[in-house]
Amino acid sequence: MDSRLTFRLTLALMRPFIWLRRFRHRRGYGVHSPFAFGFIKGVAFERAAYYKYVELREQERQMARREGRTVLYEGRRVRRLLFRIANYARPDTLLDVGTPAASSLYLRAARTGAVYVQADTAESLPADGPVDFLYVHDYRRPEQVEAALRLCLPRATRQSVFVVEGVRYTPAMTHLWKRLRRHPGVGVTFDLFDVGVVFFDPSIPKQDYIVNF
Repeated sequence: MDSRLTFRLTLALMRPFIWLRRFRHRRGYGVHSPFAFGFIKGVAFERAAYYKYVELREQERQMARREGRTVLYEGRRVRRLLFRIANYARPDTLLDVGTPAASSLYLRAARTGAVYVQADTAESLPADGPVDFLYVHDYRRPEQVEAALRLCLPRATRQSVFVVEGVRYTPAMTHLWKRLRRHPGVGVTFDLFDVGVVFFDPSIPKQDYIVNF
């Protein structure tokens, strides 16, 4: 069995304990910032049945038959979250860094008019231009995640959104996430365990939020 799918099964067994440990951070409880509360309630926990979900589920099946089930390793819940975040951010360009996965279907569907760039490694990313939206999913190789962030952070704008997969999956990724939060250009961040979401708007007070997603 692919190591990523093995990890997913292990993570599924851990979910009840993770949920209990993060219980007090559920659904915006205790969050006073209108921006943060709006993101948590209106994006992270938004439950609208987007019409594209049905089409995307069929595309997932076709992709899995064609390329193997490892393309589904992120979990549909995370893939749908990516769709909502990209739909919310409305970027002109989407950078997707990591092994090709079914999440690409959701990112493309969320912003059909945007330029989508997939790169297996940071070295394959475009070397210049603003980074509107970045999704990095290579938690088994934190050095690649760090390389992608090092390249993209100086090119973030106040409208940029970065999403980093697996920010609590391993000690190395947790350490990287903590360092990213302290970056002087980073503003509001959301730790959803499976992903970390980073905003850069300097007009919003810097704050780190834990969300029991």
